[in-house]
Amino acid sequence: MHAILQAGAPQPAVSAKASLAGLGREGLRAALAGIGVPDKQLNMRVGQLWSWIYVRGATDFNDMSDVSKELRAALARAHCLDRPEIVTEQVSVDGTRKWLLRLPIRGHEARSPEIETVYIPEADRGTLCISSQVGCTLTCSFCHTGTQRLVRNLTPGEIVGQIMVARDRLGDWLGAARASGDGLPTQGERFVSNIVMMGMGEPLYNFEAVRDALLIAADGEGIAISKRRITLSTSGVVPNISRAGAEIGCMLAVSLHAVRDELRNELVPLNRKYPIAQLLDACRDYPGVSNARRITFEYVMLKGVNDSLADAKALVKLLAGIPAKINLIPFNPWPGTRYECSDWERIEKFSEIIFNAGYASPVRTPRGRDILAACGQLKSATEKLSARERLALRAMAMTD
Repeated sequence: MHAILQAGAPQPAVSAKASLAGLGREGLRAALAGIGVPDKQLNMRVGQLWSWIYVRGATDFNDMSDVSKELRAALARAHCLDRPEIVTEQVSVDGTRKWLLRLPIRGHEARSPEIETVYIPEADRGTLCISSQVGCTLTCSFCHTGTQRLVRNLTPGEIVGQIMVARDRLGDWLGAARASGDGLPTQGERFVSNIVMMGMGEPLYNFEAVRDALLIAADGEGIAISKRRITLSTSGVVPNISRAGAEIGCMLAVSLHAVRDELRNELVPLNRKYPIAQLLDACRDYPGVSNARRITFEYVMLKGVNDSLADAKALVKLLAGIPAKINLIPFNPWPGTRYECSDWERIEKFSEIIFNAGYASPVRTPRGRDILAACGQLKSATEKLSARERLALRAMAMTD
């Protein structure tokens, strides 16, 4: 395996003006009112901007043909339509794309923070894995992202901006020229059909921003991604799990990874605050959970750590009564980790026990390992790997 490193397309200098791309309706209303649009026109003007930004993906106010020249000029004086800046784009041999994105400086930041966003194409869908924080605060021992300190939360606009960057690059807007390339979906009308909040950060520690961003993504008059195609993954911030169901209404994934508190305390240190019993109670009470809206439990397969057949049987007992599927994730290695991926024969036996108990137990196919884009591998270039480490990762990926 090998990674293809490409420089991003030329990007405009980051504007000092506030971007409207990523704002909700109330934000757009406030921006229009701020440049003197009369109250009686606000609803109409918000609708126009919403369509141009979230249906057509406009990057220039001058493209807004049904908006008066005077209003376009006023908008351009005060605002812009910038997205996060693409620093690099890496394309895996399997078609997975990873973008390193630079965000505008906020507050007292000395330099622009950077995040990573991953696009995973399949024949019938395209899944975008987006970040909720710059870095992460959880320090899960098997996760590469967890080795990067938390810098700050993302704003709703920065979260939505990741979707917009992906759609820009893929030509996924109404009337845009579609991208071409190996691995892109061949079925369906859209390249970005699914969203997973599984990138950098813990989404439920940035709840309000994640909620506001996902509601924009799900809005039927704009980006229009069904809430059933949006999955929020949490390591178990119990107090906000119920809120996610009630206020967002998306699908839920839980990073479980162990069946005993003493082991989960090591793998997912958040467990010391919210142990397994509390976490599973919150899952049983998740608003809207049903056989049609099952909770996904993610379980990374670590050789000799959590992959015994006794662990599989205990996992089945733990989840009794919860409409669930169990997503087995072959461990994605990264340089310096002390863990190894379970043997494939063991993963299959583990999966068989779960399947025979009546649970779906798909094994997630590793994607983008050669460009550090797989589950648990994201880490922004603010802490770049050495060339030797990247070569080591590629060598490990070749054993798949």
